[in-house]
Amino acid sequence: MSDVPGRVNGLEQESPAAPDSPGLRRRRLRARLGFAATAACAALVIVLTAAIALFIGSKGLATFFVHGADPLQFFFSTQWWPDRPLEDGGPLIGALSFIVGSVIISVLAVLVSAPLGVTCAVFMTEISAKWGLRLLQPTVELLAGIPSVVYGYIGLSLLVPFIRGNLGGTGFSVLAGFLVLSVMILPTITSVATDVLRGLPREYKEAALALGSTRWQAIRLVLLPAGLSGIMTGVVLGLARAFGEALAVQMVIGNKRELPHSILDPLITLTSGITMDMGNTVQGSLWNSALWSMAMVLLAMSFAFILLIRFFTRREALR
Repeated sequence: MSDVPGRVNGLEQESPAAPDSPGLRRRRLRARLGFAATAACAALVIVLTAAIALFIGSKGLATFFVHGADPLQFFFSTQWWPDRPLEDGGPLIGALSFIVGSVIISVLAVLVSAPLGVTCAVFMTEISAKWGLRLLQPTVELLAGIPSVVYGYIGLSLLVPFIRGNLGGTGFSVLAGFLVLSVMILPTITSVATDVLRGLPREYKEAALALGSTRWQAIRLVLLPAGLSGIMTGVVLGLARAFGEALAVQMVIGNKRELPHSILDPLITLTSGITMDMGNTVQGSLWNSALWSMAMVLLAMSFAFILLIRFFTRREALR
């Protein structure tokens, strides 16, 4: 006997399968199309990334495996004369001055921007939470939206003459380069640090205040250590952008293929060297392959920065 609907003698009875309505079939079709579209986009991104890495790797390695260049001479020599005639000894493709120039100018820019960006983030989130956000947030977004050529033009028109007139030298220098670059990466560090501090549980600050800490002690001893991994991710993102920036830096650093001995000396970076020489080389020549090798170094540095970001993200997830 049936005691309740759907049960006979205490046992569940399967209801007869209802035919799919047209609306249900359309929803299932849209879900399948959406899944196929997202999977195709994800696969396309993976294929593009792998294709770019393979292409740059094959072009860059041709310097050593096709032309027979010495890797030690490429990475540890400053002699850059890729079109030197054979009767004079042959080409020289030492890229050390390019690599050192990129590292110096990027690290100095981060050393200037990281404290400024974190301080701005603390000001917006903890000191003046309302009007600070309303005033500084659009300002930071505006800085991020300014094209790099505008930064370079401002540096070329104002900063370079100022350095030349007040500090000496030609003005085209390490100092001009990392100052321009520090302004360019400031929005990246500030935005990430702001999001990290705003995302921290408010209980952290309230517990610190309840234990007798002042606001500055709560910020310095509780909030900043709690968000350190996320803040470091923003710093690494800023460093990655600084390392890959080309146009604005190229306009103010002088592009001299020598190691700098002071912040008033000119220098050259990997990106500047590639953009300046790529149009003057013949495809497949040693000079052209050496430029691809420099691009491969930039790609390797990008991978290293991504690994650093994943390290900090994983560390934050484990906390």
